[in-house]
Amino acid sequence: MAEEWDVRTRLVQADADSEEGAPLNTPLVLSTTFRAHPEGVGFSAEDMGEESPYFYARWSTPTVRTLERRLAELDGGEDALCFASGMAAITGLLLHLLGPGDHLVISDVCYAGAAEFVRGKLRRFGVEVSPVDTSDLAQVRAALRPNTRLVYIETPCNPILKLTDVEAVAALAHEAGARLAVDATLATPIGLRPLALGADFVIHSLTKYIGGHGDALGGVVVGRRTELAALRQDSLIHLGAVLSPFPAWLILRSLPTLPQRMASHAATAREVAAFLETHPRVHHVLYPGLDSHPQAELARRQLHNTSGMICFQAKDAPAVARRLAERLKVVKYAVSLGKPHSLIFYLPTEDLQRTSFQHSPELLERYRAWAGDGIFRLSIGLEAPKDLIRDLEQALAP
Repeated sequence: MAEEWDVRTRLVQADADSEEGAPLNTPLVLSTTFRAHPEGVGFSAEDMGEESPYFYARWSTPTVRTLERRLAELDGGEDALCFASGMAAITGLLLHLLGPGDHLVISDVCYAGAAEFVRGKLRRFGVEVSPVDTSDLAQVRAALRPNTRLVYIETPCNPILKLTDVEAVAALAHEAGARLAVDATLATPIGLRPLALGADFVIHSLTKYIGGHGDALGGVVVGRRTELAALRQDSLIHLGAVLSPFPAWLILRSLPTLPQRMASHAATAREVAAFLETHPRVHHVLYPGLDSHPQAELARRQLHNTSGMICFQAKDAPAVARRLAERLKVVKYAVSLGKPHSLIFYLPTEDLQRTSFQHSPELLERYRAWAGDGIFRLSIGLEAPKDLIRDLEQALAP
């Protein structure tokens, strides 16, 4: 597809086949086994090459491979590798790149599953871990060591929407001989292209905005072709967390509408965030699309779309959480994000520690100083802004 075409055109036209009678949509291939040749692929993953034919579904399938190629093109990578979930993509990459004696620098606030895995199992495997505030370049620079193999960041981070300067951290990591992995799930390739800023790997939970309909789990790592071929043999085939063809097909169905959905998520989120900033029960609203965000300048420079996640505090937060769960009609009280439905969930301050790497009274007090009783994570869906605002207004009323 011509690179000069707009991403909206490329995503819609990706399925187009000039052959008469060809389907306009990617066919769904559910077979787990494919006809083999005696001189074809051997039974070991080590026999698999880039041009190997389809052999067994744990290796690859036509539907999943089509999705991988589309995602690689969308993120500006040479190739992509899909996993059964975003968490499988994270653990697969970390286990592949890191071993005993290696050192990892990671954002001190990131997705809870990643934090728990690194804090627990990865350390037990002998990997040294330094959690730092990656929005502070001085802290990143100070954390790097001769044995640092990987710097891992999440931007915007879940759930407090802190940003990291990808280009600056990539330069620091490469100067130290390390690679950079970026979880850009909240931004999507529409909002952030980490590879163009120097990252070596990009991770997405396809379950969120890219899938976008709340009906498919998936994850992906995007990067260089040789790196991902090794990752496929090591982590995907041997750990077995493969993406099934049916959710891959559902995610393929969602890709053509991703730019329009992200534009709607961001535009509505700006309106709702602006409303929340003026509400008497609400304080400390965080949204990268607001000038009040502490990293608004970085957001304007780095993000092409500020996505649909809003974080805010409220006075007497536990009582407000109960009121929202009981009163909301349009917004659903539920976890996750990136769906057509707007979702809200309350995270008590103690639970916020699960997104960090240290459990201490000092850390808890630091969170309380920022978050009070806790925070509300609001994922904006595809509803009309006026309806979301009206729903939140009636639910927040005394």
